[in-house]
Amino acid sequence: MPDIPPSVKVNVQEVRTRNLAAREIVSHLSAAMPAIEDLWIRLNGALADVPALVSEITRLASELAKVRRDRANLVAAGRATLNAQRDAEPDPLYYLRDELRAQGHLPPDTWGRS
Repeated sequence: MPDIPPSVKVNVQEVRTRNLAAREIVSHLSAAMPAIEDLWIRLNGALADVPALVSEITRLASELAKVRRDRANLVAAGRATLNAQRDAEPDPLYYLRDELRAQGHLPPDTWGRS
């Protein structure tokens, strides 16, 4: 079964654009209605959180993509190892060791195949 990523449900660029528009509206309304200044300050504070959340979503999506790639590479290495064993290759674990090393789970191999 393939590892198909779920579709992204948040358009971060659209969120940024809407946030900017909302902050501009709040700015204009606060100038027009200064009597409710605390409300405008609280609303602007809430809107100020959005860019940090968008950045975190972007960072997490990138991290998830890397984890998915690493997992797919490990699955491929595992399959190659099993096929190499079935084909009686002299070092069937090479594929798995190589991928683990590439992902930083094993120290660098200074002696070639081992």
